[in-house]
Parts: sequence; C-alpha cells; structure tokens
Amino acid sequence: MEDFVIKFRCKHCGREISVPEIHTGKEGKCPKCKKIVVVPKAENAAPVVGKSNFSDSEVSKKYSGLDHALFDIPAELPTANQQSSQDSVSEKGLEELQKTVEKSATDETEPVGDRKLPWIIDIFLYPINVSGLANLAIFIGVPLLIDFLRKIMIIQLSCLFGLVSLVVEVVVVLYMYWYFAECVRDSAEGGLRAPKVIGYIPRVVDMFWQMVNIIGCFGVFFMPFVFYMLFVKRVDVIFWLLLLYAVFFFPMALLAVVVLDSVLGLNPRLLYNSISNTLRQYCGLVLLFLAAVLLIGVLRQKVPESEHSAFLISCAGIYLAFVAAHLLGRFYWLYQEKLNWEV
Repeated sequence: MEDFVIKFRCKHCGREISVPEIHTGKEGKCPKCKKIVVVPKAENAAPVVGKSNFSDSEVSKKYSGLDHALFDIPAELPTANQQSSQDSVSEKGLEELQKTVEKSATDETEPVGDRKLPWIIDIFLYPINVSGLANLAIFIGVPLLIDFLRKIMIIQLSCLFGLVSLVVEVVVVLYMYWYFAECVRDSAEGGLRAPKVIGYIPRVVDMFWQMVNIIGCFGVFFMPFVFYMLFVKRVDVIFWLLLLYAVFFFPMALLAVVVLDSVLGLNPRLLYNSISNTLRQYCGLVLLFLAAVLLIGVLRQKVPESEHSAFLISCAGIYLAFVAAHLLGRFYWLYQEKLNWEV
C-alpha cells in the first residue's frame, strides 16, 4: 500500500498546501490568508513512499515538513486502530499547534531573512524574479499587443475585436489590483521578491472586490481634495490641508485594508494608534512614496510628449507600483508588534 500526499492550492490566495491523503474532505486554515479550505480528493496525488512496512516514527519524519496545524491533522499519522478516534484535533490544540508552526513557517516564494544588498537598492530589485517579470510582461505587454492588433485589424472584425479586447483589458486591470495586494501580503510575511502565483488563476469576484477595496481606500482620502480642487479651484490653506491629510494617512490605510483584507482597516482609531506607535518610521515611508510620485510627475513634465515617452512613463509607473507594494508589506513585517493588528 502506498502513502499519498495531496498537493493543492488555496482557492482564496493560491498558496500551495500539501497534506496526507487520509485527510481528504477535512477543513483547515490556509497558512497564508487564514481562510477555511477543504482538502480535495486525491485525483492526481503523487506517491511519496512505496513501502508499507515503515514504523510510525519513520512515517512521522516523512511528513515532518507538513503544516499539521493548518488542518485537523495530528502531529503523527494515526494507526489503523487509532484513525477513527483521531479524525480531528481539538480547537485549543489546533490553535496551539498553529502558533508554534507560524513562528517558524516561511513563505514558499522567498526565504525570510535579512537583505543581502543595501535596502535602498534591494527594494528596486523586488520584481526581478520569474514571477515578477512574467507579471510585468502581462501588465505592460497585453495592452501593447491589443493596441497593435487594433491598428492592423480589418474594419469587418473591428467591432468583435473591440468587445474581446475590452474584456481582456478589464481582466488585466482586475488582476493587476489583485496582484498588487498579493505583493503587499507576501512582503508582510517576509517575502523579498515578487510572489509566485504562476499557474494559479484567482476568481474574478475576488479580483473585483480587491480592486473595490483599494479604489475605495483611495477615494476616502483623496476625494475631498479632488472635489475641493474641482469646485473651489483655489490654492489656499484648506487645499494644502486636504492634500496633506490624503498623502499622510493613505499609505497606512491601504496597508491595513490589504493586510486585514477588510474595510475595517479604515477604522480611524486603528489608523491613529498604528501611526502614533510607528511615527518616525512611518514618516520615512510616506516620504519614499511621495518621492516616487514626484519622480513620475517630473518625468511627465520634462520628457517631450510622444507615444513612446508615454509608454515608458507608464512602464516606470507599473514598476514603481511593485516597489510600493513591497515597501508597504515590508513595513508591516518590520513593525507588526508595534502595529499590534492581531489584537
């Protein structure tokens, strides 16, 4: 008889999880997003052992790398006589195991540790891995390809192509927002490079709500400034106060909304406590964000307007969005005890 390991991805965040086949149908928490997932049936499970005369200790060693705390899985595989009585672990025991595992667990996409290069250099290398470059190619290349095909498309097919291209562009935009949030969450767990999500396709509804959360967060802080600028059209003290309010509070609010995966991150009390507990470090983060925005603004003003320059500035903006996502998540990873969002 062969022992099998089921490998599957969390339907919420795409994290790959491995569990023994005997736990098919059981529920547990994903180590990354903490949402409930169900172990699927072993349709394509790969055998990991071909002998049936292993001792219990040897079997335990074989599965020592599995995250037993995520599912109702005992630390050692049960024998045939014990299996029926050990189908689940008490909720208290599950929580204790999960706390132990979470202290030592690291994300599969990138080992957690200190940077090998100075941080000011390393942050700009964040998208430089297979997954990061692949997603950059999607965000930059797909719109470019659609624009090229639109120019050479014959008139008879232009309407059909316009509808198809619109759907593709919408999906790419939704995916871009989702992946931005995924970069924030992965960096919040200690990741140093763009997360590997190749092969995982998030649900459209998940991408949509992720976009709604991010745009909603932007609107809460920047819409007062935008409305004042549109209707009053005057640069005065109120203009600068509204702009300062938006620039200062938006990064922390965006981080809270993405990491907590909830609009509860906009709670004023939570934001006030988080900023006051990390004021010096947070001011540095805001200044970095402001420098990136000013850099894009200067490029738009100084570079002569042309189709090629607009494309290059757009590419720079997308690249810096990757870096900004990493900085947000890294801020949480460094100061999560001061932020104290677990409470």
